[in-house]
Amino acid sequence: MKKTYYLFNPGRLSRKDQTLKFMPVDEEGNEQKPRFLPVEGVEDLYIFGSLDANSALYNFLGKNDIAVHFFDYYENYSGSFMPKDQLLAGKVILAQAEFHKSQKKRSVIAQQFIDGASYNILRNLKYYNSRGKELQSYIDVIEDFRKHIEATTAIDELMGLEGNIRNIYYKAFDQIVAEDFRMEGRSKQPPKNELNSLISFGNMMCYSQCLRAIHQTQLNPTISYLHTPGERRYSLALDLAEIFKPLLVDRVIFKVLNKKEIQVKDFDKKVNRIVLKEAGKKKFIAAFEERLNETIHHRHLKRKVSYKHLIRLECYKLVKHMLKMDTYRPFKIWW
Repeated sequence: MKKTYYLFNPGRLSRKDQTLKFMPVDEEGNEQKPRFLPVEGVEDLYIFGSLDANSALYNFLGKNDIAVHFFDYYENYSGSFMPKDQLLAGKVILAQAEFHKSQKKRSVIAQQFIDGASYNILRNLKYYNSRGKELQSYIDVIEDFRKHIEATTAIDELMGLEGNIRNIYYKAFDQIVAEDFRMEGRSKQPPKNELNSLISFGNMMCYSQCLRAIHQTQLNPTISYLHTPGERRYSLALDLAEIFKPLLVDRVIFKVLNKKEIQVKDFDKKVNRIVLKEAGKKKFIAAFEERLNETIHHRHLKRKVSYKHLIRLECYKLVKHMLKMDTYRPFKIWW
């Protein structure tokens, strides 16, 4: 089974026969013990340190369908190296473009993204409300916002509705997480406190998972429906991430903070921003990977599937919708 590998140290990545060789270096530039990764066991790489590699290496990665995601020191997603689009199909791309160009067809899909995201948000709140957290007032407000989704067709208004729902949701975080961490409003670039730093880091991890899942289907990641396509971003991954952030990111944050797996000492305070230290990143990634690999019994497939595979299944549902084989309905947690 292929795995995701995370490289935190600076170093050089090269090919050695059918193996990837990573030579880490210390702060003085001295080479450390090399690490070897059999290429057939690598699905993708997440790079958090400075990486030295040449074009021959990326050619080798591309031929072996290995994606590489880059993050800078401040936990910002920098970009991805994606293998050649082997699965792209003209029929699907044309259908994607058709559904984007039609205001009516686009708004229907955008509504479904917000419906799925807000439903999963509510499931999180109801879960913790049933465990003694005082969250009913937040639940009531979000349920009221959800009533307006179907009647809202303008994309900018749908984005505004989604923003309102998330603002209420994030206010509830202070009631859910340990007292050492406070929300104090959502701040992104840069995150102003530890909780915001975790949210930003987790959201980027979710985004890259969605991008990889899209790449493994016939969908084009640049054609989106809720978020406006941009010249330098894969906006369809942003659309899909809305559905899965409550399940993959927020649940992990609640777990690692409430169980004190991540503490204040795991963050580094820089000028006007707070970032996770390397040890904190490793703890979060371990919990995130555990969540991705967790399985549920799928009601329609009648078998167990992982959260990671659920993202790809969401892509397949979109393809069927574009080809008018089925009506798209977002994934909603049912337990």
